[in-house]
Amino acid sequence: MTITVRLDNDLERSLDAACAKTGVTRSDFIRERLREALDTYRVKPTSQELGQDLFGRHGSGKGDLSVKHSEHLAEILRAQHPRR
Repeated sequence: MTITVRLDNDLERSLDAACAKTGVTRSDFIRERLREALDTYRVKPTSQELGQDLFGRHGSGKGDLSVKHSEHLAEILRAQHPRR
């Protein structure tokens, strides 16, 4: 796809200087900067979405901790701090 953009003189000079410094064409320079700019608007998956297929895959060996987490925590605390 071809697109036309009007640049003021200062912006054109800056673009040409950046292209000369990096050794790339105007098109390549603009294309790469545009990709970088658009990437900031891309909707990125959340941590939850990224790990969804991993959560709950392996048990803890202690049964269903999602239901019995209070009991498990109490057990750990009793073992660490026995009553005399």
